[in-house]
Amino acid sequence: MANLKLFGSSRGASHVAQRGAKKAPSNVGTKEPKQKKPLKTIAIILAVVLCLEGLYFFCIYSNNAFIKKYRTIYITTAMNTMTHQWLATYFIPADVIDTVMYDYGMAIGEAIGKESSWGNAESKPDVPSIPSPAEESSGSSTPSVKPIEPEVTVIEPEVVSPEEIEKQERDAFYELFWELDQESFDAYLDANPEVLENGWNKIHINEAGFEENGIDAKTVFDEQVLGLDAENGILLVRVSGSSWRGVLAIGKNPAMLSIEMAAHIGAYGEPCGEIATDHGGMLAMNANPFWDEDEQGNQGNGNGGILAGYTRSNGTAYGSHFTAWGYKRLELHKDNLMYIKDVGRPVADDCTDCCEFAPAMIIDGQQIVDYGYTGTHPRAAIGQSDKYEILMLAIEGRQTQSLGTDVNTCIEIMMRHHCMQALNLDGGSSAMLWFDGKDCISSSSKPLRYLGGRPLPNAWVYHATGWTPEA
Repeated sequence: MANLKLFGSSRGASHVAQRGAKKAPSNVGTKEPKQKKPLKTIAIILAVVLCLEGLYFFCIYSNNAFIKKYRTIYITTAMNTMTHQWLATYFIPADVIDTVMYDYGMAIGEAIGKESSWGNAESKPDVPSIPSPAEESSGSSTPSVKPIEPEVTVIEPEVVSPEEIEKQERDAFYELFWELDQESFDAYLDANPEVLENGWNKIHINEAGFEENGIDAKTVFDEQVLGLDAENGILLVRVSGSSWRGVLAIGKNPAMLSIEMAAHIGAYGEPCGEIATDHGGMLAMNANPFWDEDEQGNQGNGNGGILAGYTRSNGTAYGSHFTAWGYKRLELHKDNLMYIKDVGRPVADDCTDCCEFAPAMIIDGQQIVDYGYTGTHPRAAIGQSDKYEILMLAIEGRQTQSLGTDVNTCIEIMMRHHCMQALNLDGGSSAMLWFDGKDCISSSSKPLRYLGGRPLPNAWVYHATGWTPEA
């Protein structure tokens, strides 16, 4: 076999052999450690600190519209809580906080002196008067008005077919629940015929529980239907945004609304659902605020027993009026209309039920102030539409599924349902809606502690049809 040259030549092979015979250096395969440069590390740390400090001062003092907006929201959100004000005071200078809260107070103050007018004598249209017999006999120049004798016509009773009766019931149903999108609701009834077994005026749907998803029907405002009680005139819908969710409850008969008190008011409160159940209610939400302090003086741990502000429940008065600047009172009168007025004004003689809080949201169909300084919180509000419907709104907050929202957003929701009068109620962990035996249909901002809602001193309760205060 021919000899093979493994290295190209014998001379090259000898050089390779000699190099291989040399002892390998001890540091083969390892890297020499880099020399530490402490000054460079310190410089990097200082640069980071300076960047953060610059960013901090930019966020605190910049007049950039975007930065200013969210700085304001952050400050008002923190300062309008009982236990989390440190989130602002610990990081933000007092003068910046004072400026924001001053502007907030001025916005609230713009509502002072603005009150509801519908139903007042001066707001009623002029009606021609009919002279009395005495005026006629005295020779008054006012022309006499003779009563018109009606013609009596006997009408034979018509035979109405079952189909016509059902059509009339359907038309009456959709006239009452005008908010429903008829196409989607009809499709839901077609898929669930058992809902109509007892007729249109007995439709009862309750998919409004906190862990329930509602039904496959919407309103004309693209809100999902959660519950409907045709007999008692109640509709519940889901309202939501990119970072919040809530429930709007609509009660069609204002005569069924009243404030009811907790059984042991003065000692401890009850969740709104318990208050409603004790008084034959179908729907309920929080009313007055309360002094939220326990026996040790810890804020945020009150038991709901000590009422804050003034209230009336079925004509009986409790508590004392707020004296702070900007508070309002919402009164429900015997004419079943809501009126909003300053807390310093006398309570009307015909007021049956009322509560006090701030700010006023809508008066006589108008948003009276742009509340740009109210922060992101769980919210509660009550109002009345131009059809005299009761509007109850609860927005969940401080949770993963809902951060909360501001007063302006609540106003937008109420306005699209033609709201005429509305008052912001105590929010935070007190904001709660209850419906027809469910533990709750909105979640408290302290869900692990208050699954059925916080204990409250009283609640707005919408009763079943036929209820009277004496019953």
